[in-house]
Amino acid sequence: QVYLVESGGGLVQAGGSLRLSCTTSGRSLSRYHMAWFRQAPGKEREFVASSNWIGSNVYSTNYAESVKGRFAISRNRAENMLFLEMSSLQTESTALYYCAAASSRLGETSSGVDYWGQGTQVTVAS
Repeated sequence: QVYLVESGGGLVQAGGSLRLSCTTSGRSLSRYHMAWFRQAPGKEREFVASSNWIGSNVYSTNYAESVKGRFAISRNRAENMLFLEMSSLQTESTALYYCAAASSRLGETSSGVDYWGQGTQVTVAS
């Protein structure tokens, strides 16, 4: 079992930036396909960004249209961590953000996710 743990959430002013982190103990995430999803109150869980392992140390990234140019997904393999750097945050970004991992490539739906983190809350104040 892969126990994903997110951190870095909190309260931020509109226009500000925040970095979320995801990690696990006991195994390497380097060959897992990883992604971030988010869910706002009363809404469906939605895709944010993915980092799919292609081979060796190469990854392919993908972003939801709503966050392109503002969010960036990245990895620090040495520290076994996944990041989501968020900038130009707006109130619409307020949600519970989840880290996800899978043994197969992840698209923009949650159907292929094998493991979920507990989530970290991001609240953007106006």
